[in-house]
Amino acid sequence: MKRAIILLLVVTLFGVSFMNCSGPDSNAEEEVAKIPVEISNVTKGTVQKELRYTGDVKAEQEVKVFSKIPDRIVRFEKDEGDYVKKGDVIALIEATKIKQAVVQAEAALVSAKAQLANLESEYQRAQRLRKEDVMSQQQYETIETQYEATQAVVEQSQAALLQAKSQLDDATITAPISGVIGIRNYEQGDMASGPLPLVTIVQMKQVKVEINAPEQDLGQIKKDQCANIKVTSYPDETFVGTISKIRPVLDPITRMGKIEIMVDNEDGRLKPGMFAEVTICINTLEDVIVIPKHAIMENTALKRIDGQDVAVIKSHVFVVNDDTAYLREIDVSYTNATVSVVSGGLDLDEKIVVIGQQSLKDSAAVKIIESQN
Repeated sequence: MKRAIILLLVVTLFGVSFMNCSGPDSNAEEEVAKIPVEISNVTKGTVQKELRYTGDVKAEQEVKVFSKIPDRIVRFEKDEGDYVKKGDVIALIEATKIKQAVVQAEAALVSAKAQLANLESEYQRAQRLRKEDVMSQQQYETIETQYEATQAVVEQSQAALLQAKSQLDDATITAPISGVIGIRNYEQGDMASGPLPLVTIVQMKQVKVEINAPEQDLGQIKKDQCANIKVTSYPDETFVGTISKIRPVLDPITRMGKIEIMVDNEDGRLKPGMFAEVTICINTLEDVIVIPKHAIMENTALKRIDGQDVAVIKSHVFVVNDDTAYLREIDVSYTNATVSVVSGGLDLDEKIVVIGQQSLKDSAAVKIIESQN
C-alpha cells in the first residue's frame, strides 16, 4: 500500500513537471528562436566620393644654417622658437686666427700702397725723361715693370684683405630667411663643425602636407582640388587645404606619386612633423542608393575568368520581409568610411538588417527591436 502511494505521488509530480515544460516554456523557446535585429529602410542620397591617405606635416620652407668656420661657438643670440628676420644675428663663432689674418692683410696693403706711391713719382719722372730722349728705352722699361708689378701687389693685397674680412664676417651667423628657429643642434662652447647645421629655420604661416598616392588614384587627383586634413592634436577640427603640386615622376619601386597640399597656418597650430589624415573629395554621387557600410557582409569566392580561377569579393545583406531575413547578394560601386553606394540588388524602401546580421542565416526568423531611417 505504501509503495502504491509513493508511485502515485511520483507519477503526479512527473506529470506536473511535464505540463510546465510543455506549456509556458514552449512559448519562450519560440521567442528565443527569433533573433533580435535592428533594421533600416533602403533610401537614396548624396555621397561625396573620397580618397583617403596618411601623410606628414612639413614647413612651407625649411632652411638649414651651417657655420663655414670650424671653430668654437662663442654664444647664441637666438634660441628655438624665436622669430628671426632675414639678416638677424643667430650666433657668433670664435675667429681669432681670422682676425689676425685681417690685421696682416691690412698691413700688407698699407706697405704695398706706400711702395706704389714711391714708384709712382719715379715712373712719372721716367715718362718725362723718355719723351725728352734723355733716358734709354731699357731704363724706362725697367721702371715701368717695377711700377706695374707694385700695382699688382696692391691689387693682390686688396683681394687678400677682402677675403679675410669675408671670412671674419662668416664668424657672425645670420638668418638667410625670415622665420622661426625650429631646431638648435649645438650649445654655447661646442665646436661648429661637421654635417650638422647650427639651427634650422622654418616658415610656418603656411604648411604643406605630403602624401603618397598609388598609381591608380593619380588620374582622379588634380591640382587646386580641396583636401581635408585632420591631426591627432585637434581631433574635433578639420583643416582645409589645396593641392599645390603633383610630382610628375613616380617612385619606380613603390609606384607612388608624391602630392603636396598647402594649408594656411597663421595661428601656428600645425607643427612640422605631425601625422596627418588626408581626405580628398574627388566627386559627388547624387540620387544613389545608400546603405550603412557596416550592414554589408563580404566573403571571397572563386570565379572562372578566361580559364582561370580568380578570387572575387561578394557583398551581401539581409533583407527583412514578414519577420524573416533573406540573404541577398548586392553590387557595391563605392564605399567610404561610413556608407556604401549600391548599384544593384536592392530596391527603394526595402528593409535591411543593420545590426545583428552576424548572427543570421538565410531565411532566419527575426524580431525587429528598432528601425532606422
